[in-house]
Amino acid sequence: MTIGMLLFDNFTQLDLTGPYEVFGRLPNTRVLLISENVEAIKCDLGMKIMSDTTFDNCPPLDIVFVPGGPGVSGAMENVNLMTFLKKQATSAQYITSVCTGALVLAAAGLLKGYRATTHWLSLDLLLLFDGVSVDNQRVVMDRNRITGGGVTAGIDFGLTLVATIFSEKLAKEIQLMMEYNPQPPFNCGSPNTAEVDMVAQVTNERLRIQTQRRELILKLKAQNPLNSFQ
Repeated sequence: MTIGMLLFDNFTQLDLTGPYEVFGRLPNTRVLLISENVEAIKCDLGMKIMSDTTFDNCPPLDIVFVPGGPGVSGAMENVNLMTFLKKQATSAQYITSVCTGALVLAAAGLLKGYRATTHWLSLDLLLLFDGVSVDNQRVVMDRNRITGGGVTAGIDFGLTLVATIFSEKLAKEIQLMMEYNPQPPFNCGSPNTAEVDMVAQVTNERLRIQTQRRELILKLKAQNPLNSFQ
């Protein structure tokens, strides 16, 4: 099995490396990091990760994965990236994402007719895409589309995918080896549990980029009104 994980400038590192830690423990599985060119790609916090292959040289993938991050706006406008996703999706067994990577899948038309989730701040943006049903869950699986919520949900997503494709036993073994036993010091990892003023603060701090991203999605829809995101 070959899993392809997409890289683009300003992706969120943990969106990628959380699931990668899970996938890297799978038997008889190759995990490829893919970017437009073979180079070190800088994440939003400055870490650089080297890609393994390019869009042009990438073999057919069994699983396609897209992370999120500030760079998804540029990714949605990258014609080569969109073309790559659409091509790989024709033969892939599963099309997947974590966090705002779902916006990239939706922009490529790959979530039309499916339920999906994304980071809580971007659920309303995902709703802008024609035919996408939004489900505010940690991990959402609809047929061969599997999407995870924000950032840390990547590990939950990865284990869910392993249980689906391989076995629950293997997923549990990987979870145990990773000692994935979350005990967060604060109960504020969701807008449903965090203090109201904190949710408002975080929302306001992200208002500018969320507004810009909304405008971008609406612009992309206006450019393709007859078959939006197909």
